[in-house]
Amino acid sequence: MAGSGLFADILDGEVYKYYSDGEWKKSASGKSVAIINPTTRKTQYKVQACTQEEVNKVMEIAKTAQKSWAKTPLWKRAELLHKAAAILKEHKAPIAECLVKEIAKPAKDAVTEVVRSGDLVSYCAEEGVRILGEGKFLVSDSFPGNERTKYCLTSKIPLGVVLAIPPFNYPVNLAVSKIAPALIAGNSLVLKPPTQGAVSCLHMVHCFHLAGFPKGLISCVTGKGSEIGDFLTMHPGVNCISFTGGDTGIAISKKAGMIPLQMELGGKDACIVLEDADLDLVAANIIKGGFSYSGQRCTAVKVVLVMESVADALVEKVKARVAKLTVGPPEDDSDITPVVSESSANFIEGLVKDAKDKGATFCQPYKREGNLIWPLLIDNVRPDMRIAWEEPFGPILPVIRINSVEEGIHHCNASNFGLQGCVFTRDINKAILIGDAMETGTVQINSAPARGPDHFPFQGIKDSGIGSQGITNSINMMTKIKSTVINLPTPTYTMG
Repeated sequence: MAGSGLFADILDGEVYKYYSDGEWKKSASGKSVAIINPTTRKTQYKVQACTQEEVNKVMEIAKTAQKSWAKTPLWKRAELLHKAAAILKEHKAPIAECLVKEIAKPAKDAVTEVVRSGDLVSYCAEEGVRILGEGKFLVSDSFPGNERTKYCLTSKIPLGVVLAIPPFNYPVNLAVSKIAPALIAGNSLVLKPPTQGAVSCLHMVHCFHLAGFPKGLISCVTGKGSEIGDFLTMHPGVNCISFTGGDTGIAISKKAGMIPLQMELGGKDACIVLEDADLDLVAANIIKGGFSYSGQRCTAVKVVLVMESVADALVEKVKARVAKLTVGPPEDDSDITPVVSESSANFIEGLVKDAKDKGATFCQPYKREGNLIWPLLIDNVRPDMRIAWEEPFGPILPVIRINSVEEGIHHCNASNFGLQGCVFTRDINKAILIGDAMETGTVQINSAPARGPDHFPFQGIKDSGIGSQGITNSINMMTKIKSTVINLPTPTYTMG
């Protein structure tokens, strides 16, 4: 399983190695970073604490490897990605085991994440061949004042070295969503995994290693953010940063300089429920959207804005479904598992206490054991409560009763986040009008917010991020346009 058999090369004693120049290595620092199991709250794994000198070496190697990779035929790049995808899916069990122990992801969901990641890599290979195999041909006489004396050929070329920084909640899937587009486009890739999720990422990287990618093209450095975080994001060798996470992304964007950025930084996704909505459908989606993976999703339903006339009925339906959620360890495939860390649990508890002190109605008693927090629906939340605006990243869901659609739209748009939102109504005209008024990157009609399928565009506005993800958008973002203009001595016209 994890760290054994096919993956034995990535482990040295009790510390996992980092990946550079096609080899698994120990850091010269002699130090390691502990990864705490959210369920046991004990050290589960250790990874290398890489030094800044090792980061410099990785960047130097990545730059050299990229020059050769850019000359590799497009079909060959795709072939290697397909091979990596197959290896990834074949060895889903040990990677899923790491996800269960590192981030307390329910076992079945952990397997799904790995399989989904393999599918993403394969789709990206196919899409890359289509997108990058095409160019544009422009002629000069389409612009006023010009004769046809110039032919312009445009194509997409790689940016160089892409730095990928995925988050803890989907460390494998959100890593490959950056790696695959970067590689098919002809870039090299440096991965800085999250601490919680690092070992899952290292196993995933080994699948790419086994696929036979050129040495130095893919690197994975682990370590303390305080020591190599800023050093990586401000490194002059980096030509693009793809980051998924929280407030750190805003700090990165201010320091990164003139390089392309792709960032998704969280959300406070609002669910607006109208009087004519199918309340059973709404309740099912609130449970799925608000409580799957214990609410630790950027696209989780984070606030329910329901019309007063149907609020009592909806709350009762959601309460009945919350009562059926199983709570326990991820190994048991529990619906609600421990949140990722004690600090996260403490933050969530602070939001709960603030709501309690200010008079919100608790639909269930608040219960916590260590990092495990029982699902809680909080009714009669008001705008003066922190939970109305802050992102809990846990199984806590506030309900705000509204008296008009305008009130719901106003609350949604007053947030500093703008990732996704959803509207529930049987009236498609109202749905479109409300959706267009919501200041979010995506609006879901009659369904909970979701990032997938992975080829759909995925983007946020305001503090939720910059740029757009999704396989096609990521490939385009990780390339730049190169134009070649042929200047003719006299005007020329086809068949003229």
